[in-house]
Amino acid sequence: MPPDNEAIAEQVFVALADPSRRAILATLASRGPATATDLAGWLPITRQAIAKHLALLTEAGLVTAEPGERRRVRYRVHSAPMQVAQQFLAALARDWDGPLAALKDHLNR
Repeated sequence: MPPDNEAIAEQVFVALADPSRRAILATLASRGPATATDLAGWLPITRQAIAKHLALLTEAGLVTAEPGERRRVRYRVHSAPMQVAQQFLAALARDWDGPLAALKDHLNR
């Protein structure tokens, strides 16, 4: 995996490590674009905490900020970084599946 893709995957994994950020992403994915205020109304997280989480999710490329009416910013899920992380995990699984299958066969003999 190219070094830049590894950095993207690392940012995704760091962002997804927090359950509040996963909840924010899941909410945006199911409900569509929303403001931090909208998210605070839907989730048991303060608006200030949501704003901090959205900043990290934006930095990781998992959400994009779109200017809205009356200077309100709406956030939308951006899936490209998740696809990079999925490719990283798939490659890792391929690297482990062969040796693990060989070990299993060896142990079964």
